[in-house]
Amino acid sequence: MDHFHIRDGVLHAEDLPLPAIAEAVGTPVYVYSRATLTRHARVFRDALGVLPDKRIAFAVKSNPNLAVLRVLAAEGYGADVVSVGEMERALAAGIPAEGIVFSGVGKTAAELARALEAGIGQFNLESEEEGLELAEIAVGLDKIAAVALRVNPDVDAGTHGKISTGKAENKFGVPFDRAAAIYARLASTPGLQVRGLAIHIGSQLSSLAPLEAAFTKIGGLMRAIRAGGHAVTHMDLGGGVGVPYKAGEVFPQPEDYAAMVARVTADWGVTLMFEPGRVITGNTGVLVTQVVRVKEGVGAPWVVVDAAMNDLVRPAMYDAWHDFEAVRPDGETFVANVVGPICESSDTFAMGRTIDRMKRGDLAVFRTAGAYGATMANTYNSRPLVPEVMVDGEKWAVVADRIEPATILAAERVPEWLA
Repeated sequence: MDHFHIRDGVLHAEDLPLPAIAEAVGTPVYVYSRATLTRHARVFRDALGVLPDKRIAFAVKSNPNLAVLRVLAAEGYGADVVSVGEMERALAAGIPAEGIVFSGVGKTAAELARALEAGIGQFNLESEEEGLELAEIAVGLDKIAAVALRVNPDVDAGTHGKISTGKAENKFGVPFDRAAAIYARLASTPGLQVRGLAIHIGSQLSSLAPLEAAFTKIGGLMRAIRAGGHAVTHMDLGGGVGVPYKAGEVFPQPEDYAAMVARVTADWGVTLMFEPGRVITGNTGVLVTQVVRVKEGVGAPWVVVDAAMNDLVRPAMYDAWHDFEAVRPDGETFVANVVGPICESSDTFAMGRTIDRMKRGDLAVFRTAGAYGATMANTYNSRPLVPEVMVDGEKWAVVADRIEPATILAAERVPEWLA
């Protein structure tokens, strides 16, 4: 459920008509619904209520906007970060340091030191080498780093290859068959408090079966490590539960996910940690765009919009689907191709799709754009960086400015020897 709906023939975000935002801010623009964000955060959190001891750390990479993080901080969420930049955002949003988990395969020495100084709650180690480097830094700072060892379980998530992270050929985590030995060696290393295992097999999963297989496998590893005389008190199960991008799609509900986790982990006796991202923010946002013109095509006409792959890269990168709808639908439809203005054939949002009939100047939205939307935007073709707006009932505010090409140009320099 979201709070984007047609009222009096016009698509609204909560109680605000989207044309009002487009007129004030311009297009393209991301629009988030606070009510939807809050609802999704509570539904996921409440579903996990069946578990005795759990921590939730929102995957900041999915939407790092400061206002979004502030809403989630108020709902008691921690943060899963993959860079010091994301960590600083989480702290600025009011998320306690002890609620922050630092993941990612390429943490630099400077990032490890800054996170230690900030007092974050846990590092998810991606390799033995990283663990030894962190230990050395921690000893030098007279600190102890609480860590979990990320394990690659070699389980196929059944999702797009570019967002699958738990197969043996993926770069994440340590090989499953070496994990127990690595855990034991790191557990005896000064500067580290090795307290558990971490796992994350991919994003946008449409079935719970791969997750259950991975959790069952990691549970067996946990028992083997305990049998070797080492403590395991925390198990980070990552994220990955998907959301519907096409109208009518059905994905696992948080209650189903929680019930599966409760069944698999019933005898683990650990603190369970979760890193949801898309399932919280995906449906909280839309990308509002305007039709530049409708161009005749060899087959279907081309609907050229002012949003482009630099604003929403998922279709170009993953062949991803986003529902495309008119802000003022009149009930008529046609088959068309929806594309952006960038000089790349990959700047394509939909081909041969039945959509609301469009003409020059019409407003439209790409749905389910609250995750991996603005955060992946860039300025290719020297285009502005897309702004973001949050709506709360009838109130709204720009929560990220449009950064114009002139501002970006002003940050560049021509050396004297080129003058």
